[in-house]
Amino acid sequence: MTLTAYLPCKAIGTTPVSVTALGFGAAGIGNLYRKVEDADAEAALDAAFRHGITYVDTAPHYGQGLSERRVGAALNPGIILSTKVGRVLDPLHATPPPGTERHGFVDGDPFEPRFDYSYDGIMRSFEASCTRLNRNYVDILLCHDLGTMPHGDNADHHTRIFLNSGYRAMDELKAARNVGAIGLGVNETSICLDVLPDTDLDTILLAGRYTLLEQGALDDLLPQCLRRKVSIILGGPFNSGILVGDNHYNYAAAPEAMVTKAKALGRVCADHGVALAAAALQFPLAHPAVACVIPGMVSSGQVENNLELLYTDIPADLWNALKDQGLLREDAPVPQDTKQPVAS
Repeated sequence: MTLTAYLPCKAIGTTPVSVTALGFGAAGIGNLYRKVEDADAEAALDAAFRHGITYVDTAPHYGQGLSERRVGAALNPGIILSTKVGRVLDPLHATPPPGTERHGFVDGDPFEPRFDYSYDGIMRSFEASCTRLNRNYVDILLCHDLGTMPHGDNADHHTRIFLNSGYRAMDELKAARNVGAIGLGVNETSICLDVLPDTDLDTILLAGRYTLLEQGALDDLLPQCLRRKVSIILGGPFNSGILVGDNHYNYAAAPEAMVTKAKALGRVCADHGVALAAAALQFPLAHPAVACVIPGMVSSGQVENNLELLYTDIPADLWNALKDQGLLREDAPVPQDTKQPVAS
């Protein structure tokens, strides 16, 4: 089977920006947890573009600018791009020794990230990203890592700064057509519910909170997004790896309860002759608020594997079995026809 250069697209909110059902998460090519060679990063991006993946998500945080530089070097005018604001990169006085891991990234660029959700911080971050990306326009701009998970007791402080100052910068960039759509890039639903009433967002990049493993977002966030016409870009469809056989969940060692549930999901998938990863990748796309899923990729092989997972035929009986066994919520939409266009 040869993969086609076609993927279905959905619009982001009510904007003219559209994204492919499968996007390229570029945290990995910022050397997340391990070093990736320039040639491998370039090959991964090239494979994505050749196979019709035209949406790439990056951020200054990923390798302290490294991911953005690599994405910028590979981009062509037809690629839809999202990057993030909320951190400013300050130059280091000296380059760290080879193999140094900082903030989860190995051999990143010689900068130190600093949270800054103010108007000036957002503008400074955006301008620096444009330089690294070799662009003066960004399709989707996301405010990165608001909430309790990254900020603990300081979460409310940072949220107030964003709502009172930084959001205005994002709104102005969109009004000036320097940005096509604006939103949040976060790992939790509660901060989205806090921010939505006081903003006019187009999208939320939600990492890991609406997956085959957990569907709590059905209670509140996803219905609000539908009402407000806010699109969900679903990051972390494999919940940091636990749904592809790794023992990580939320970027850390998986709790026993999550390991047990992941194994149960895997057994049901195996009984139906379907890879757990295929069900995990396809499941979120069935919800009408979800525009795309963006697993992280660091090689051409991973790109092609994720496309194969997306194209996998999944029988309706699998979804029924998961619901019957209490492994998937009854009210969760499921794919009715998951077969994607392919060429023989």
